[in-house]
Amino acid sequence: MNTDFKEVMSKRTDDELIKIVTIDKGKYQPLAIEVAEEEIKKRNIDTSKFEQVKVDLTAKITEQEEFEAKKVSSLTRFLNFIIDLIVWFIIVAILTNSLNAKDPVQMLFGYFIFFVSYISYYAFMETKFQKTIGKFITKTKVVNKDGTKPQGGDILRRTFCRLIPFDRISFLFTPNGFHDRLSDTIIIKD
Repeated sequence: MNTDFKEVMSKRTDDELIKIVTIDKGKYQPLAIEVAEEEIKKRNIDTSKFEQVKVDLTAKITEQEEFEAKKVSSLTRFLNFIIDLIVWFIIVAILTNSLNAKDPVQMLFGYFIFFVSYISYYAFMETKFQKTIGKFITKTKVVNKDGTKPQGGDILRRTFCRLIPFDRISFLFTPNGFHDRLSDTIIIKD
């Protein structure tokens, strides 16, 4: 078992080893801590670095926890969906108002308007504002998983992933719906 820990600890970076013997000490078996300490001695890692690495890592962990706390609930996401659906229906109603439902060509054009307006609504709003009307109302926004503003390609991927069957209910079963997971985006409080 000791040799297993040696192999694992030998592959860790200096900062990871310092984290193991300081911040994460309670998460590891005593034997693993002992092997990590041996690896630190073997590498001649300056123990004066410990405090700075510990401070940096603690700040990073705190920042990540604060970011995680900003994630929104499934209920808020469902509310965003309902509001955006209503807004989109209004847009479609305005755009297709003059079409004759009995004319097959106009009906086909109506379907085209449905598709294009759906993609355009989400792509434009989330690229320009990081929000749709629903997100404006619920004071939420879309960001990349690392908290940065998504690029146009991220939003376009996210928007097309919304067309996946059952995407709208997928967030009820997973922390992020299909369109979030596949585009590496999340919704957070603004």
